[in-house]
Amino acid sequence: MKFQKRTFKNGLRCVVAPMKDTEAVTLWALFGTGSKYETKKISGISHFLEHLFFKGTKSRPRPGQIWRELDRIGAQKNAFTSKEYTGYYVKAAAKHFDIGLGIVSDILIEPLFKKEEVERERGVILQEIAMYEDNPQRQAYQLVEELMYGDQPAGWDISGTPETVKGIARKEILKYKESHYVTANAVVVVAGNIDSEIAFGKIEKAFLKMPQGKKLHKAEVFERQKKPGIQFKKKDVDQTHLRLALRAYDMYDERRYALQVLATILGGNMSSYLWREIREKAGLAYYVGASADEATDTGYLLTTAGVSHANFLKTVKKIVEILKHIKSKGVAQRELDFAKEFIRGSMALAFETTDDVATFLASQELFYGRIMAPQDILAKIEKVGRRDIIGIVKDVFRRDKINLAAITPEENTADYENVLNTL
Repeated sequence: MKFQKRTFKNGLRCVVAPMKDTEAVTLWALFGTGSKYETKKISGISHFLEHLFFKGTKSRPRPGQIWRELDRIGAQKNAFTSKEYTGYYVKAAAKHFDIGLGIVSDILIEPLFKKEEVERERGVILQEIAMYEDNPQRQAYQLVEELMYGDQPAGWDISGTPETVKGIARKEILKYKESHYVTANAVVVVAGNIDSEIAFGKIEKAFLKMPQGKKLHKAEVFERQKKPGIQFKKKDVDQTHLRLALRAYDMYDERRYALQVLATILGGNMSSYLWREIREKAGLAYYVGASADEATDTGYLLTTAGVSHANFLKTVKKIVEILKHIKSKGVAQRELDFAKEFIRGSMALAFETTDDVATFLASQELFYGRIMAPQDILAKIEKVGRRDIIGIVKDVFRRDKINLAAITPEENTADYENVLNTL
């Protein structure tokens, strides 16, 4: 992967990755802000603001004008808010780079935030929250973080609640934008069929008026646990959606590489423990897997599954049995080698498209302040040995780090707590 990085005079960081064997170009604008930077009163404001950027600018004031201009060139476009970052992107034919750049910079620098549009979009977001309420798979992810982190930003829903969204005022939105959407808190990345020097020149000019300022810090996440955590949300669903999380490491901890390998062995592919034992052998689930979730100050190893209500307890027992097996037996060298090869192959495929390359570069620069080349990451993965996995397992596979959340009609938690206590 070839790329160049520059920091403009106004403090904005920019990365360009030329990719000549494509007709596409992807532009990413990523900001280091999200729901973890909010207070309870304005919970959901990051997400609210993300919506409002598309509702009109000084040069594009008409409703729907921004979408029509992007649709006219067949561009893919979207924005999203997470707990620690918010992003805006456009992917289009390389010949339309100027249009995509002009629109992205325009919405971020000169949005109107008309009062009537704020109120109109408030209703849209309330419907989005209602939609998520009807999505038990998504709810299960939120529930496990609510269980682990409680009543603090790390445990709140990114969208906020209907009550907080109804109470967010336009002046609070403007203040939040002024505080977080500054050059020191932003990274702009372009990947695709474009000349680096031309891209740098155009981006610097387009974002010249972006406000300067210091990045604001979020509140530190508080974590404390002494015994297994359990939380069920009773809901009339067709299957139980369970999330079993073990507190682990943040994105700056060197042990994250070993954790990624362990997650792959546990449930990262169709050859993993969870897939073999729970889906293929026992026929308990259609979807099942494991992954490592890493944030700037928190992290966990997550197991997911969707099962029949009758098999909920049986599945939890099976997952804990697998964890105990790995804890007592460790992993074989062949399992370790298999996981590493899977990760290598997956990374190779991930960097074939302009949007994946841009996403990787933007997140690396935003959170690390530097970009680690894929081959350097793979070198870290390659160094992971069986002893490293054993160390991770001893530290993470513990009763005082395990948490079970589920969207289910089940109400009794005692039997599940007994199972978790066997770890």
